Amino acid sequence: MHLPDGILPLNQAIIYWLIGLIFFGYYFIKFRKSRDNQRLVNIAIFSAIVAVCSGISIPTPFGASIHFFLIPLAAILLGPYSGVVVTFIALSIQALGLGMGGILALGCNVLVMGVILSFVTYYTYKLMEDFFNKSVLIFLSTLTGIIFASISQMIIIMFSGTGNFELLILTLIPFYILVGIIEGFGNVVIIEFMEKLKPEIFDLEKI
Repeated sequence: MHLPDGILPLNQAIIYWLIGLIFFGYYFIKFRKSRDNQRLVNIAIFSAIVAVCSGISIPTPFGASIHFFLIPLAAILLGPYSGVVVTFIALSIQALGLGMGGILALGCNVLVMGVILSFVTYYTYKLMEDFFNKSVLIFLSTLTGIIFASISQMIIIMFSGTGNFELLILTLIPFYILVGIIEGFGNVVIIEFMEKLKPEIFDLEKI
């Protein structure tokens, strides 16, 4: 889901950067009030995991690769703004150190993979909390977040004038649905394991 530099016009890239910085800044306002050092440790751990996992890519004919994320996992456990920060750090590492994505496109990638993916996942989980058990919630919220993020990326590419609807629908959406199903089941297993190994992480305030 990493868009490289060169796809987005400069004015659009700047707008996406500004949106990402707003969410990034709000997180630090909230963090300064809580001053929870354990949260910083968790952010660092998740950022490293996401940097590795989302670096495993499956190419598509359009040129934008498909990735596993673990960002929904961070959003569920730490909160949606934390998911944005994890995404920003992980994608910055990849752009600067691994040549994945790009610096100008970083704002857009954070908007799609951080803001939209994290917030849709987290609030889908919260809104359906009274209707499903935890395993089903984790799976559905992960899948929903990834679907919304992939649709958002498709809209952004179309708006940039570098892709058409039919090609994007055929190349991106089906693969991301598959990724969402696999990652949804994976997150169920991971969270059940973490509940036994490190249950205190579930008591953190969700930011």
